[in-house]
Amino acid sequence: MTSIMSIVWNINPTILHLGPLQIRWYGLLYATTFAIGYYILLKIFRSESIDEEWADSVLLYMIIGTIIGARLGHCLFYDRSYYLSNPLEILMIWKGGLASHGGVIGNITALWIFSKKISKKPLLWITDRVAILVLLGGFLIRTGNLMNSEIIGKATTLPWGFEFVRATYAYPLVPRHPAQMYEAFYYLSLFIIILFLYWKKDASKKLGLLTGFFFTFTFLGRFLIEFLKIEQSAFEKSMFLNMGQILSIPLVMIGIYLIFRSKQNISDEK
Repeated sequence: MTSIMSIVWNINPTILHLGPLQIRWYGLLYATTFAIGYYILLKIFRSESIDEEWADSVLLYMIIGTIIGARLGHCLFYDRSYYLSNPLEILMIWKGGLASHGGVIGNITALWIFSKKISKKPLLWITDRVAILVLLGGFLIRTGNLMNSEIIGKATTLPWGFEFVRATYAYPLVPRHPAQMYEAFYYLSLFIIILFLYWKKDASKKLGLLTGFFFTFTFLGRFLIEFLKIEQSAFEKSMFLNMGQILSIPLVMIGIYLIFRSKQNISDEK
């Protein structure tokens, strides 16, 4: 099935070695997510005359919430029996295994604590603004997945199919959908749209609208793209809908609810 039109993908996920330490594309892009996100959040807070120190707190809460949530999400949603038998390996993040749905749950929990302890504003106030950053993060992290040759797609005859040489778990070596990049560019498109809604349409005046937009369209896209991916865990092979799709359905429903609810939640915050 190999096609002369396919793209041979054999990128080394490690950029360089510093003694026993490695600098990897995934880790670099993950860190870049928070760096750029902090810059955008500062601009948002300055435009609204919000205490800029809040941005430092939001960043700290998000880093902790994202890492803990994404790690626990992977361990509980995708390989529960293994990690319950080897609980200490839950802490070994460097071995890989982060789940985006868990990261969202961890983020929401962390931002709820931020809202209670620091901002004293509704949770939706901060999630409306952070949603912008998370979409950009989705683009960068899925690009990191591409560099790791992970979260790959099913076989395809399309001319842009990728032959993931390093994805030894997905042989035979045939052109496959670059599912990571489908998601990455989808999230980048949503980021541009939500940024436009915030800056040009004053969407933040409707409490929960941007959060609803984020949940609805992020996880609707995730649900659909999952049909093009190979299974992430062995137990998914017999499932019509995989774990990523099952976890996306309630989040889409929450998003739709928040969009309709936002029509009655005009905020005077801006």
